[in-house]
Amino acid sequence: MTRFLKILTAIACLTLPQIAEAARDRIALVIGMADYQYLPPLGNTHNDANGMAQSLESIGFDVTLSLDATAQEMVGLLDDFAFRSEVADLALIYFAGHGIEVQGENFLIPIDANVTSNRDVQRQSASLKQLLAAVDRARKMRVVILDSCRDNPLGDSIALTQTDATETSSEETRGGGGGMAAVDPDRGTLVAFAARDGQVALDGTGTNSPYAQALMQKMVQPGLEISLMFRQVRDLVLEKTGNLQEPHTYGSLTGVPFYLASTNQNGAEALPAGTSEAWSAVKPDQEEQLLALAELGDTRSMLGLAYMRLNPNAGRFDPVAAVDFLQRAADAGAPEAQFELAKLYERGTGVTANPQKALELYQAAAAQNFADAINDLGFLHHQGGLGLPANPQKAYGFFQRAAELRHPQAQFNFAALIDDGLVPGKGPDDAAHFLYAALRSGSADVLDLLSKRPNMFTLDTRRALQDRLKENKFYQGSIDGDFGPGTQRGIRRAYGLEG
Repeated sequence: MTRFLKILTAIACLTLPQIAEAARDRIALVIGMADYQYLPPLGNTHNDANGMAQSLESIGFDVTLSLDATAQEMVGLLDDFAFRSEVADLALIYFAGHGIEVQGENFLIPIDANVTSNRDVQRQSASLKQLLAAVDRARKMRVVILDSCRDNPLGDSIALTQTDATETSSEETRGGGGGMAAVDPDRGTLVAFAARDGQVALDGTGTNSPYAQALMQKMVQPGLEISLMFRQVRDLVLEKTGNLQEPHTYGSLTGVPFYLASTNQNGAEALPAGTSEAWSAVKPDQEEQLLALAELGDTRSMLGLAYMRLNPNAGRFDPVAAVDFLQRAADAGAPEAQFELAKLYERGTGVTANPQKALELYQAAAAQNFADAINDLGFLHHQGGLGLPANPQKAYGFFQRAAELRHPQAQFNFAALIDDGLVPGKGPDDAAHFLYAALRSGSADVLDLLSKRPNMFTLDTRRALQDRLKENKFYQGSIDGDFGPGTQRGIRRAYGLEG
């Protein structure tokens, strides 16, 4: 037990030396399908994919481009991308080609698919779920962009057409019918459709589709926050198509601002370390857009505006106004706003301290699987706080839940609990599983502790971790529990660093 408390303190308070950033921190997979073997060809998808790849490379992405991939090739592309995305800050997939909605699920059709029924589509195509799984473990942000909005309007007898019978424009569409099905991705993941569910996407009369053209124009704009970027893409497509096509995004991003194009020459945007400081760096014209979106009920905009007003080193510092923004977002059900508001009620910042209210807000955020809130509830139950009695056994359940949601601190601490023999039914293999997961999640604290103090774990756990590193081809040495130079190289490679 003493060691567990010591580790919790170390994770919270450790001051680390500067660690080199992981290679390929932003990766993209760009897929363009045009010359279908059994379906109508598409005119601009190769141009769109090539242009998108070039645009992404120009702003620092490590891009994999695939044109006219077969079903087998798509499986390989997605499997490889899924593994690489685990050590990327941002993983992005762009798909241009035929897509069909079948029984409420979206499918992206490879070049060699011979589909005459719903079952054929399901068996021979890649589902949107598979694309989401391929980006799922990226550390900070996950984006899937589908310039492919079609459905299966004829039930079990598919008839893909090049024009939509209900379309008033003479422009070709990327398929027939009423678009793709709405989706509800996990928090931190954004799915962008070229057209709102129920609409079709225009292929365009030029060399690129209206959506691809707008994306390529906006994504390279320096210092444009990603949520505002997609909003501006929407407005531009509406303008270009005479309101015939309205792009739409689904999902909820984290409260950390993110930029595709940097304002510096080194690729990724250099942001201040803290979330409040990062939002305070947002340009004034973008703050105006956030205010307008907040008035329309956008909770992420409310959250960003609140963070700006919680930075005491900026001219906008106004905790009372921050509470108001957070309360509005929390009332709308945003878990991150509930969590941040809970901290203000706990500390009495901008509002009268209210432990009971703070606890209720932590619990509300945890009920929506917000990992930070679950992890904090673990601490509160472990130590006793906000009126809760100390109950270590109950705390372990919260730590496990947060660890399974990939909270790096919880992953490390739950591994320590297992290693101490405090979690019935779990042993060294389970401890190694969570240690490896914490490394892949990008915790610099965990990297530092495993590098400098590996003997805090038992020999059996160290062996199990070596085995996990070897299984994933990060380590080739003996399974002996000795964390010498070879194991240390494996640990760094699993984290995402070379050598």
